[in-house]
Amino acid sequence: MRPLALVTGASSGIGFEIAAQLSARGYDIVGVGASSRIGTLQSELEKVADPATPVGTVVPVRADLSTAEGVEHVWDQVESLGRHLDVAVLNAGKSLGGSFVDTDLEDELRMLDLNITGQVRLAKHVVQTMARQRSGRILITASLSALTPTPYESIYGPTRAFTYAFAQGLREEMKEYGVTVTALLPGATATGFHHTAGMDNTVFGSNEWKNDPAQVAKQGVEALFAGKDQVIGGNRATRRAALLNRVLPERVKARRFAKDSRPTPLHGTH
Repeated sequence: MRPLALVTGASSGIGFEIAAQLSARGYDIVGVGASSRIGTLQSELEKVADPATPVGTVVPVRADLSTAEGVEHVWDQVESLGRHLDVAVLNAGKSLGGSFVDTDLEDELRMLDLNITGQVRLAKHVVQTMARQRSGRILITASLSALTPTPYESIYGPTRAFTYAFAQGLREEMKEYGVTVTALLPGATATGFHHTAGMDNTVFGSNEWKNDPAQVAKQGVEALFAGKDQVIGGNRATRRAALLNRVLPERVKARRFAKDSRPTPLHGTH
């Protein structure tokens, strides 16, 4: 029987590319997404698969991981397979652009529910299962934004700082169970992420200069199987930015970030 991997946020972007990487390594996939697009995961994986490595079983699960019900639905689907869980990729997340003065509180609370509460709920199931198995690998997607203040994405950055710190602490705890935990910190990546965050009227609105999601996914998956504690996802410029984020003062990083994240009027509107 092929090994089994759970991947959240699997319908597009980095999550889809991670699912493709794991499928190519011989894993069956439980892929989770919030929209109906997740239903096409198997056919989309087959489009990018090497003919020599056919796609195995793909179980698409549509669920809203910002809710307790959504998380429990996902876990019910995993448990119903009655299989050993070899890999879990906690990748789902979203952002919200704009000045905190102007953004909608309910939108921010939903983001907190997805990026933090939903991650913790699902992680609880995953780590307890892998602890009983005494084996497993976990990849948690944070962000380069975990290492800097993020003005005009003022809530998103702190959610990723939480995710990153959570992954590092969990890594130490899970060593005694033979389970590894790896944090993936992608830089800006050419997906629909910033468009969905309402950031088209910022420097982040253009995908032309960003990292290739397939490259970021490959770096994350390779780090996962190497048992690394963390990996920066992206090109040389992204890795340089990560180094700067570790040494620059917070006020300097905040000013640098705002240059790219500050909204500008579109088409003469405000």
